[in-house]
Parts: sequence; structure tokens; C-alpha cells
Amino acid sequence: MPEFKSNDIVTGCVTGIEKYGIFVSLDNYYSGLIHISEISDNFVRNINDYVNIGETIRVKILAIDEDNHHLKLSIKNIDYRMTKRRKIKIQETPSGFNTLKTYLNVWIEEKKATIINSKMMSEK
Repeated sequence: MPEFKSNDIVTGCVTGIEKYGIFVSLDNYYSGLIHISEISDNFVRNINDYVNIGETIRVKILAIDEDNHHLKLSIKNIDYRMTKRRKIKIQETPSGFNTLKTYLNVWIEEKKATIINSKMMSEK
């Protein structure tokens, strides 16, 4: 089991993203939270703009709870990216929303019929 100390910069894997922060696993024993206030000096509107689940990042250890193996972490003011993030360009189809416009009412009617049929079968 590695020895972690406050102010160490170590690598970890993003295991969860919530509105209030990022969960990171450092090894089989230690995990931690990057609170939203420790992501950036600027306002953080969407945490998903900073990391993805499964991504390996660098984190700074702020505090250690040895009893529970939990760490208070930060990515503020450090180069936390292990690799450059690639932007995926979404290409719009020529038909745009026309498919949805054409089939939405059909799909709704099919679903309503399925619900009505299942209700009738359960009442028998």
C-alpha cells in the first residue's frame, strides 16, 4: 500500500461524477473526492466539462483520513490532464429532426396500444 502525504501529486482514476464533485480511486485502498470548489478558481457550471468517468488524472492530496482511507483532493492550479481531450464533432444528418416529426405520433400510438393491451390482459 503506497504512502500518501498531503501536497503529493498522484494519479488516480475518475470513478464517479456528481453535482458536488468528482470521485477518484487511487488504488485498491484509497479513494477521494475533489469537491467542486477544488476543480477551478473560476465558476464550474458543469463538472463533465473537466473530466470523464474512467479517465486517469493527476490530483493533489489536500488531507488524508487514515481510518477510512478517504482523501480530500484537488485539481485546482495543477496540470491534471494525462492526455489531451479530443473533441468529437457530431455530424448532423441531412434529414435533421424530420424523422422525429414523421414518426413521433406513430411511436406514441404504438406505446399507448401496448399499455392498453397489457392492462386488458392483466384484468382477465
